[in-house]
Amino acid sequence: MAKKPFPLFEPHSRFVKLDFNNLNDELPIVLDYLRSFPEPLKAIESYQAVRRFLKMYSKNPTTFTTYRTHIERLLLWSFLVAKKCLADLTPLDAQEFLDFSGQPPDSWIGPVVKSRFIRQGGRKAKASDTYVLNDVWRPFNHTTDKRTAKLAEEKNQSVPEAPYAMASDSVVMVFAVCGSFFKFAAGDRFTDRVNPFQAIGQKSEFKNITQTSVRSRSLTEEQWNFVLQTAEEMAEADPVVHERTLFILATMFSMYLRVSDIVGRRNWKPKMNSFFRDSDGFWWFSVVGKGNKEAEVSVKQEYIDVYLRRYRTFLNLPGLPSRDESTPLLATLQGRAGLSDRHIRLLLQEVFDKAVERMKAANIEEDKIDELRSASLHTLRHTSATFDSKVRSDKDLQADLRHQSMSTTQDTYFNSLKADRAKSNQGLSIKKKR
Repeated sequence: MAKKPFPLFEPHSRFVKLDFNNLNDELPIVLDYLRSFPEPLKAIESYQAVRRFLKMYSKNPTTFTTYRTHIERLLLWSFLVAKKCLADLTPLDAQEFLDFSGQPPDSWIGPVVKSRFIRQGGRKAKASDTYVLNDVWRPFNHTTDKRTAKLAEEKNQSVPEAPYAMASDSVVMVFAVCGSFFKFAAGDRFTDRVNPFQAIGQKSEFKNITQTSVRSRSLTEEQWNFVLQTAEEMAEADPVVHERTLFILATMFSMYLRVSDIVGRRNWKPKMNSFFRDSDGFWWFSVVGKGNKEAEVSVKQEYIDVYLRRYRTFLNLPGLPSRDESTPLLATLQGRAGLSDRHIRLLLQEVFDKAVERMKAANIEEDKIDELRSASLHTLRHTSATFDSKVRSDKDLQADLRHQSMSTTQDTYFNSLKADRAKSNQGLSIKKKR
């Protein structure tokens, strides 16, 4: 019987190619691992049930990876720790697994690795290639915050290994994914037991956590100006490479976009004709967002006049797009349509890094520089919405942010009471006069 955790499910690109009617396409080392467990654990049957569950979430690679991470941990825990069949887990087991996830043993924790399995073969992958376990892989990972990693990089130091800690929103996600699996498993006739996670679902620690403020994750006007000016300088110095970078930065910031909004989805890719002008002369950007919901985001006129026209001129296109234009919104330098989210993150990370260097050269206070080290693509969305909340109505901002709930927009970007509370506490002395 196996004694240590082992990756059971392959990356999304290979998972979607499996034959879900049998186990013919599974890696032999995975099947050997599963067969090493005693028959009462029903390891193969449990694996197939989880595989059917993950197939439901395989249309989106990011969603698949998130669900795979949490349900795979539960499956391994049931075999190695609880030593029970997955179908037989009780509410007490569910509670113990959640506690385990919060403080896993060192043997279950490792660094973030790119590959779960290592291919044995030539440079070009073939069906006959074999795969071995990446010995460094572990179910849980040490993670280092972006600021710490950037500081270590600037000082040419190794990144310090932080102790494992599960974020509060991750606790909620573990509960949600595992609960969803057992709801699926009942309908799939894999188990006839009560959903063990639903049975403990009333505990407040497992309910959704509402983020009430993003001020700490937004840039100041000074920091944003450094970022924008840096991108403009990069575009002037190397237009072939960085006119596109400036366009991406301005596009995401101007319309509060998520990276998926400019990368696209399986059934939708953004094109230049995603921009359109209505009968009143206002510009809009048509997007398919989270949950495959279509939406129209209003576009600032300055963005159209300055950044969209500039980039299209660089591409030798007419200044404004037409309704029937099929030019992709973004393309590689070789002309292939579309960019991956990873590619976009790398491009904008270069802007953030150079903005940090420019702030250092300008002798800006270290704490302001330090905040920029943590900047991410989502920071742009928060920053722009924070700036605009001072002049736009909550209803209009909600529509363009595409928040389902008005309270999300109001609590996040219109929380003036918090500022009033902070101001009322300033100037009060700790040492009292006698």
